[in-house]
Amino acid sequence: MIDALTAGRLYGAPKQGTGKTGDSYTTAKVKVMAGNGDTLLCNVIAFDEKVQAALLALDDGDSVAMSGSLTPKVYQDKAGDVRPTLDLVCHAVLTPYNVQRKHQAVNDSNGRD
Repeated sequence: MIDALTAGRLYGAPKQGTGKTGDSYTTAKVKVMAGNGDTLLCNVIAFDEKVQAALLALDDGDSVAMSGSLTPKVYQDKAGDVRPTLDLVCHAVLTPYNVQRKHQAVNDSNGRD
């Protein structure tokens, strides 16, 4: 397990499901850039209610930054090529909306507009 901070764009809309125990979870796919310029697909799952709500408020193509436990993996595509992928158990989400809200709160507390 790797403690990671990743950023990218949602690939499709997040989806909520229910586990065998009746607890909810949310899954998403995020395209992230690797250091060499390649794009990797990051499979995301969230269990915390606030994190799920933040993910579910987003849509395909939205920018998002997430932190959590990252596991690198490989898969074989339809052509038989082996490709890297990432699995992230998401513990926190940050979106441009959150940043704007935090800036506004700081400015309001300092008496600025």
